[in-house]
Amino acid sequence: MSQSAQKLKLGALVALVVGSMVGGGIFSLPQNMAASADAGAVLIGWAITAVGMLTLAFVFQTLANRKPDLDGGVYAYAKAGFGDYMGFSSAWGYWISAWLGNVGYFVLLFSTLGYFFPIFGEGNTVAAIIGASILLWAVHFLVLRGIKEAAFINLVTTVAKVVPLILFILICFFAFKLDIFTTDIWGASNPDLGSVMNQVRNMMLVTVWVFIGIEGASIFSSRAEKRSDVGKATIIGFITVLLLLVLVNVLSLGIMAQPELAKLQNPSMAAVLEHVVGHWGAVLISVGLVISLLGALLSWVLLCAEIMFAAAKDHTMPEFLRKENANHVPANALWLTNACVQVFLVITLFSNSTYLSLIYLATSMILVPYLWSAAYAVLLPLRGESYETDARDRTKDLIIGGIALIYAVWLIYAGGLKYLLLSALLYAPGIILFAKAKRELGQPIFTNVEKLIFAVVVIGALIAAYGLYDGFLTL
Repeated sequence: MSQSAQKLKLGALVALVVGSMVGGGIFSLPQNMAASADAGAVLIGWAITAVGMLTLAFVFQTLANRKPDLDGGVYAYAKAGFGDYMGFSSAWGYWISAWLGNVGYFVLLFSTLGYFFPIFGEGNTVAAIIGASILLWAVHFLVLRGIKEAAFINLVTTVAKVVPLILFILICFFAFKLDIFTTDIWGASNPDLGSVMNQVRNMMLVTVWVFIGIEGASIFSSRAEKRSDVGKATIIGFITVLLLLVLVNVLSLGIMAQPELAKLQNPSMAAVLEHVVGHWGAVLISVGLVISLLGALLSWVLLCAEIMFAAAKDHTMPEFLRKENANHVPANALWLTNACVQVFLVITLFSNSTYLSLIYLATSMILVPYLWSAAYAVLLPLRGESYETDARDRTKDLIIGGIALIYAVWLIYAGGLKYLLLSALLYAPGIILFAKAKRELGQPIFTNVEKLIFAVVVIGALIAAYGLYDGFLTL
């Protein structure tokens, strides 16, 4: 099949963005948010998230237009602005985040199926792992048939999973009770929640998780039919998902009080709708979640392989990851990705890994790639690079990039030291592939500055390893 036949139109790119962001997170959002914050703090948190994520969306749109030669999104921007090791680390961190998220999706998918078939339990029984493994390799071979074919199926599942979300919003809109929403709006009667500031901070990792995928179109920039569609898809996808997320979260707080929501089992949207309309509401949401997770898995399998392939094309990753099959699918990157997913699926049998523990770790891994993308968006207007005749745009983009950078730093702070150390533990082993790629080029592994950065990563990794051994850190 020719490469031109594999090009992605605007609709497919939007579906990749929406399909990547709307996975399992939104279906668990009412409980996940209520566990950290009451209604007032939730509104403040969403306001911060909306501004921060919108600026990140604009960052990816601007960089896609101003640097059309940089394919691969978060990875390419980090490398262009801050050197080979930062570029590699962004690709490596993004890749680990993506496939760890897939493991979490499999756990949640079969936990949801456990609602109908008890043999699957909480998604980490032997039957669930066997079922997840079969599904994993079915998706694997589907993607090997071609990026465009997989993207079309993702478009169909994206449309299918948005329907139950819209139904939920409409039903809850008419069932919403303002007195429930405003009762103890700041969570003063629940000392476990802490201050409003603590509530806002504690909900941040959840908001980042549900927005991961905002960069999906930029990762596939080299496969877009029109380069300008990459930025359009990012903004359209962001606005669509933001509306869905805020409405689902806020309306739920007017159906059930924060303490009730915090105690729900996930997917908590099912329990909220069941509270309004009865048992069929839980069934509807559970079916919607299954469809949603299947689509999200497909999106993220595509993204996992593409980020490694893009990094390998310019020798930041080893040469073997550049291999494509006859359908122009990065086959070796796909095999490596799904082999890692398979290993971690088996590990969940012995570690009892939960959906939340997996997604928090996956989220922490993507914070550094987001940080470097925002920093690059600040660096370009500061240097004046690509702004030779656009003085007004230069100032505007500097302000937007600055806000996005502040937001990215805030996210790392909100995530806390625990996840920063655990991230270092996962970043450190990447040196094996980075060193291999450098040797293939006959280049020294590190510059002097990169040696210092790697030393900090290694120290963090050693502290994390000791913490897991000693018990003062837990997954």
